[in-house]
Amino acid sequence: MSAPSFAAPLPLGAPRRAWLTDLPVLLVAVFWGASYLAAKGITTTHTVVAVLVLRFAVVLPVLVAAGWTRLRALTAAQWRGAGTLGLILGGIFLLETYGVVHTSATNAGLIISLTMIFTPLAEAAVTGVRPTRAFLTAAALSVTGVVLLTQGGGFTAPSTGDLLMLLAALARTVHVLAMSRIKAVRTADSLSLTTVQLGSAVAVFAVLAAFPGTGASPWATALDFGPREWAGLLFLSVFCTLFAFFVQMWAVRRTSPSRVSLLLGTEPLWAAAAGIALAGDRPGALGLAGAALVLAGTAWGRRAADGADGADGADRPGRAREADRPGRAREADRSGKAREADR
Repeated sequence: MSAPSFAAPLPLGAPRRAWLTDLPVLLVAVFWGASYLAAKGITTTHTVVAVLVLRFAVVLPVLVAAGWTRLRALTAAQWRGAGTLGLILGGIFLLETYGVVHTSATNAGLIISLTMIFTPLAEAAVTGVRPTRAFLTAAALSVTGVVLLTQGGGFTAPSTGDLLMLLAALARTVHVLAMSRIKAVRTADSLSLTTVQLGSAVAVFAVLAAFPGTGASPWATALDFGPREWAGLLFLSVFCTLFAFFVQMWAVRRTSPSRVSLLLGTEPLWAAAAGIALAGDRPGALGLAGAALVLAGTAWGRRAADGADGADGADRPGRAREADRPGRAREADRSGKAREADR
């Protein structure tokens, strides 16, 4: 498969074409939301590492073939930087997959959405820039929602899976911050960056799979898979990774990165819908209230963070803002690809 061609962004006066761009991106958010249920359906505690190896063994050859020329053009520093990010990404995959095995798909999709709150908070801690009052209020709302969500059946200790998903959200935050601060990867194209990261993560999974006590081997797991398990694996590989990656690369150059990010931000809603409608999750009154607070808090927090960024940008001369747009678009593109790879 060759890399897709990219056109210039559409003018704002083309709403029909804008919706044609929005729909595939929204479909990616739906796939991502359903990915927690799909992963839960084909994975057990003893097959987590094996499933991760199989899932990305399907994806990597396609990405390598699509970006072979660009991969060869990477510098040694870019390979090292992307490889480091891949190690963090491997940890995220392990935490998320073990987490979803031990909690509901609804909880997994909603708790992981706290990344949208954790990342601006962590960035503020690093840069020393205080978040806005609106963002802090949204963050408190989201955290309260998670507490209620994990107590849907009454106030008890959160499950192991809930805690693992919370750690995965924190690990995602580390990944985003590392991506923004490793200078070598800033000039790498999205396809090459994602390919090297996934390759590094798969290398970690393959090493883990070779050790005794880490569960079934990828080969044994593949032989045990029936049609339903293979369908779930291909859904995760083809639709939640390959399709999502190329749709984002295509869409971010036809509309604004902010619009793409807003549409992808509906993922927790689809995760909750899939868990409740298809898996029969019953969060209870407390859990439903918590889910609503998480959705409201993360949406509000995203808008507050974007608004603060816009206000900062307004202080710059118009020419400087224009010059900065391609860089911001590339950064949003890279962040989106990393997020896509997490699914």
